[in-house]
Amino acid sequence: MNKLHIDEEYLCKTLISLLNIPSPAGYTDQIVHFVGRELEKFGIPFDVTRRGAIRATLPGREKTFARAVAVHLDTLGAMVRDLKENGRLGILPVGTWSARFAEGARVTVFTEKRPCRGTILPLKASGHTYGDEIDSQPVNWENTEIRIDERCRTRLDLIHAGFNVGDFVAVDAAPEITGTGFINARHLDDKAGVSIVLAVIRSIADGSLCLPVPCHLLFTIAEEVGIGASAMLYGDVGEMVVLDNATVAPGQYSWEFGVTIGMMDAAGPFDYHLTRKLIGICREQGIEYSRDVFRYYRSDSASAIEAGNDTRTALVGFGVDGSHGYERTHMLSLLAVSRLIGHYMQSPPTFARDKDEISTLNGFPHQPERDIIHIQT
Repeated sequence: MNKLHIDEEYLCKTLISLLNIPSPAGYTDQIVHFVGRELEKFGIPFDVTRRGAIRATLPGREKTFARAVAVHLDTLGAMVRDLKENGRLGILPVGTWSARFAEGARVTVFTEKRPCRGTILPLKASGHTYGDEIDSQPVNWENTEIRIDERCRTRLDLIHAGFNVGDFVAVDAAPEITGTGFINARHLDDKAGVSIVLAVIRSIADGSLCLPVPCHLLFTIAEEVGIGASAMLYGDVGEMVVLDNATVAPGQYSWEFGVTIGMMDAAGPFDYHLTRKLIGICREQGIEYSRDVFRYYRSDSASAIEAGNDTRTALVGFGVDGSHGYERTHMLSLLAVSRLIGHYMQSPPTFARDKDEISTLNGFPHQPERDIIHIQT
């Protein structure tokens, strides 16, 4: 395998650019254009679905088999559900996240007239007004509202200003990269994954590498609402690696300084053989890794399998502390995942027989068997 040089400066610059493009699920057109322009710079052919998912293809020597690497462009966000009599906006979440992490966020509300700025606040936001009640009010979306930076004191003011039920709300990422390599931002899930894939593609294109089999790069647009990869795979894809965040928390084995290989999530186990192939690459290449399982987590693997695709899937994660909230990762994790994905793309298929959608037992793998104990009766 060729050692890929991952341009750390490009990875960082691309990540910041992605984080600064609002893309809550359902409002992803601009980030689709950004990624498309990057692929055009590298000379990578790609197609775009009706709603905006991207399928790019890196060519390979063997044409009868293909693999895929999937990331998602959409993020968490919100939508206006109510024009309130006090001149503020009631909201509901887009994607699954807690109102606890919405409080205090600066946001953009996309009205049909123009974008407007505002802040998500709890209903009782001032200690000078409500005293200890600010600490006892429930934490839920019913108890939040957007304070708009417009002269709106009534529902009628909101209507005249152009606000409507159904307006999308994008939450500022507020990225910060420290001198010690930590990256703090909202929406690292999965814009860090997208920046990794673009950095790997750039490295492959710069090195004019020919891969053993074609690799499709899937940029999905609705992972946060559970349907990301449901319509992105074709019959030629024998195996797919999903790139997403790995949750760093007590009781988890994910970390912020290397690769995390997902063994199972809320949708069930990942493919036994593909998962262990990735672990093998980490060992061979000296890439620091850990294994983890996720009880309250699902990814584009789940939507692909639930849509009826008979494809081996695995999950590779970059460590994220505070996922779906105030997120943090480290550059070492992004670089480690980049190395693993680059080596995976250069590896042969996990099983040659997977080129066919259906076949015989010939070449079908075995998992380790238990020793049979004979009990005398």
